[in-house]
Amino acid sequence: MLTVRTILFICLVTSVSGCSLLWGGQGRPYRNDIPAYQKVYKVKSGDTLYAIGLRSGHGYKRLAQWNGLKYPYTLAIGQKIKLFKPKQWLSKKAVKKQNSSKPKKTRALSQKSSMLSNDNKKVLKFYCGWPLKGMILKKFQKNGFKGIKISGKPGQIVRAAAKGKVVYSGHGLIGYGNLIIIKHNHVYLTAYGNNKKLLVKEGQKVNRGQAIAEVGRLRGKQTSLHFEVRKYGKPVNPLWYLPKR
Repeated sequence: MLTVRTILFICLVTSVSGCSLLWGGQGRPYRNDIPAYQKVYKVKSGDTLYAIGLRSGHGYKRLAQWNGLKYPYTLAIGQKIKLFKPKQWLSKKAVKKQNSSKPKKTRALSQKSSMLSNDNKKVLKFYCGWPLKGMILKKFQKNGFKGIKISGKPGQIVRAAAKGKVVYSGHGLIGYGNLIIIKHNHVYLTAYGNNKKLLVKEGQKVNRGQAIAEVGRLRGKQTSLHFEVRKYGKPVNPLWYLPKR
């Protein structure tokens, strides 16, 4: 069985060099190497649900639902993970029979959907504060660099972009140096790489603007922070959520 710490290796960013790398257990990089036509994945040593979700493009939340997995999404070597929504494999006749057997609760379902819709709208309104004061050295690229690079000075304080919980704090992920990942809700995550020193631990709750690290530099390059925002596990342009300067 994988440990909780390994599971919290949330795979969410690509490499600083622009290659499309994803994170998995034991600090090894992954690529989007699970083809769309593949329907079942067999768990290997070091795999996490987060990594499999990103490698397949489905995201860990969908895989958890499709496979009946609950947090902390513990996987076993050799376990088979469905990469499809089970209902999609039912015959048309079976689907029709299944639907006809359900009691009609149109009004109740409508009210429930409305409530969920309102809750989702609140969650989707996500706003960030700047994690570091500095110039933007590199911008987000949809098919390339999956975050932004912000210039800084050695030891400059990196701050949490929004309120949340630290789900990763360490240096076991290749290409990111000392890295922090914060989960803000079931939709959004932010990542902070290239740090010299980490000031928070896994499981710790942080507020927006709280000091979480000291910026550093990776492989002798210019001092800078690698910052990412992920929505449902997929990279989005951080500048959409940051205030204009």
